[in-house]
Amino acid sequence: MGVPPQVAVIGAGAAGLAAVKALRDAAVPVIGFEAAEQVGGLWVYGAPDSPAYRTLHLNTSRGRTQFADHPMPTDWPDYPDHRRVAGYLADYADRFGLGEDIRLRHVVERVTQDPGGTWTVAASGPDGPVTVTVDAVVVANGHNRVPRLPDPPYPGRCTAEQLHSHDYRGPEQLAGRRVLVVGGGNSAMDIAVDASYAATRTLLSLRRGVWVVPKYLLGRPSDTLNGALARRLPWRLRQRISQATLSATVGSPARYGLPAPMHGFLQDHPTLSDGLLSRLTHGDVEARPGVAAIHGDRVEFTDGRSDSVDLIIWCTGYRVEIPFLDPALLGGGADTLPLYRHVFHTDAPGLSFVGLMQSTGSAFPLVEAQAKVIAAHLAGRYALPDPERQRAACRAELRAATARWGQRRPAMRVDFDVYLAELARELAAGTRRAGAAGATGAAGATGAAGGAGAASATGATGGAGGASSVGVER
Repeated sequence: MGVPPQVAVIGAGAAGLAAVKALRDAAVPVIGFEAAEQVGGLWVYGAPDSPAYRTLHLNTSRGRTQFADHPMPTDWPDYPDHRRVAGYLADYADRFGLGEDIRLRHVVERVTQDPGGTWTVAASGPDGPVTVTVDAVVVANGHNRVPRLPDPPYPGRCTAEQLHSHDYRGPEQLAGRRVLVVGGGNSAMDIAVDASYAATRTLLSLRRGVWVVPKYLLGRPSDTLNGALARRLPWRLRQRISQATLSATVGSPARYGLPAPMHGFLQDHPTLSDGLLSRLTHGDVEARPGVAAIHGDRVEFTDGRSDSVDLIIWCTGYRVEIPFLDPALLGGGADTLPLYRHVFHTDAPGLSFVGLMQSTGSAFPLVEAQAKVIAAHLAGRYALPDPERQRAACRAELRAATARWGQRRPAMRVDFDVYLAELARELAAGTRRAGAAGATGAAGATGAAGGAGAASATGATGGAGGASSVGVER
């Protein structure tokens, strides 16, 4: 009976917590590192590097966002605010004793692969430097920390105040000002709606069109409708049904002065907003096309119009960076890294990722399912296919993703319900591979973790499918 590998998990947001729990369930020794003073990641309002703002709510419904292992209270609203979600994650950690294995206020500075196949994690903590050697590393540090600004900058010299949505905290920053919000994602719509009540004037600039979906359709949370279709129909057919439903209920984005989407529904992130369309029709938010140039406090748009503004809020997303990993392990960049099933590094055994993806749905059930596959692997109950088969699967997935999503980070894209079902099938297939190989996983661990861990990994992945979500999770 061998000893299961010791594993380092980097990050204690939703992804890191799910990873620590899955590894504990599989009886795999784990140590977690979290830079903040508490668990919860981006949902902890006011924490360093958190993009949460005071009016932030889930844009996927409660029942389709929750972990299978830890349902959200049934008396909560359908779309809880950030305080409830942060508390939910803290309760999750407390319920399962995850804090015992997580070192808070520890910033991971370097992760290196050793010649013998182990990994060294170097971190700085409140009591000084910490170095540990482990058999495997799970990267779960998230990718909404490094703001991305227009590059190259727009022509001209800007004298208006500028900030990225990462630094937005509440409507008091907008009060009495002429505000331009640039972007078409969920944060942009939320901030534009906030500004429409607090600012003297609110402009919303979109370079390209997006599908704006209300949080309720036909009397139900809108993500439940597409989720029900996803379990039965291919995405092209779901696309036609969803677009027809949106056209019948809210009309096209162009009806509200927004640019028409260039891509069909389910070929880009839909934007969830109950308030934006109403504020547009009341004139409290004014739509503008893309920015062409900035001259002092005056912004010129691509249709020739120009407006004076006091504040520009760039809701232009984030760069995906993993600064503690050797760049050689990231190839052309973290957002182009080919990962088997979006989890396993194909050239560095022992290195895996939880949450390095962009989904059409909530992240929580997906990271829960990813974590259970990793735990089963490191417990010796799941075996990876050979490296060439892994690389071939990555190439095939990238071709399909590029055909659907174009060049907008295709290596990170997943269709929520389809991917969740795929992870369940992958876990079953890997369990059969491990059985055929004498229950020895590719990581070199034996089946010492026992049947309880394997049962947890398999059963809870199926449960996550029941709590899956289609929408956009911040």
